[in-house]
Amino acid sequence: MDAIFGIPLPALLSQILLGLVNGSFYAMLSLGLAVIFGLLNVINFAHGVLYMLGAMLTWMGLSYFGLSYWVMLVLAPLIVGILAIAIERTMLRWLYQVDHMYSLLLTFGITLVVEGLFRSVYGASGQPYSAPEALTGGINIGFMTLPMYRAWVVAVSVLVCLLTWFVIERTKIGSYLRAGTENPKLVEAFGINVPVMFTLTYAFGAGLAALAGVLAAPVVQVSPLMGSNLTITVFAVVVIGGMGSIVGSVITGLGLGVVEGMTRVFYPELSSTVVFIVMALILLVRPAGLFGKEN
Repeated sequence: MDAIFGIPLPALLSQILLGLVNGSFYAMLSLGLAVIFGLLNVINFAHGVLYMLGAMLTWMGLSYFGLSYWVMLVLAPLIVGILAIAIERTMLRWLYQVDHMYSLLLTFGITLVVEGLFRSVYGASGQPYSAPEALTGGINIGFMTLPMYRAWVVAVSVLVCLLTWFVIERTKIGSYLRAGTENPKLVEAFGINVPVMFTLTYAFGAGLAALAGVLAAPVVQVSPLMGSNLTITVFAVVVIGGMGSIVGSVITGLGLGVVEGMTRVFYPELSSTVVFIVMALILLVRPAGLFGKEN
């Protein structure tokens, strides 16, 4: 069979693979959101701007200091993680026990301030960033030539998602985190510093967003507004997967990337809204999301 509904099979498979690349970004970003909400009960609307900071720092590292992509792959998430520690310690920690709306408004305000600062300096136009030389070229997989860098993005995203799931769900550290969310006083009785644990959790979630930004820098135009374009979509992914569900965020992120790719083939006009259509349909059937826990 060389075609499906009149669409050549190679073109269809190509869009599925390209959709998987977009889904990798969705998975990493929604994973960070799920970690922060699931363990801290905070709706982090600043996640998109943390993603933007990862990409902007990568571009700035090369432009101003000559730092390579490989250096920034480690350095950018660390810098954003340190910034997240400052945000959590000075502002966010006071909002854990109040309504979610307060943390949403605070992080939304942080987004506007940071985006405004970068936009005033660099403008709204995108800056190009080339993929590292080791990841240029492509891999011939029969029906298409898959760019090496896009294959790298998928591989790193899947590996990071699996490691994060393993740490939170299968290690003692993860059990402390989950227990600290449910009963912090009991965990403190065992000698665990719960406030520090919460701070490091927020920093880790922010670092995941920054890592996604570094990976995205050679794929998209690096811009102060690049995070705002993804924030709402990533929130939709988290809602579909189930708020706080790590497995749900990863599977839904990858799946919706593929759905977007397929939609571009069969009905391109719908590709920018298909995520929200899926969200509406899922919430009608299962309000807690695909992997969320019903109250």
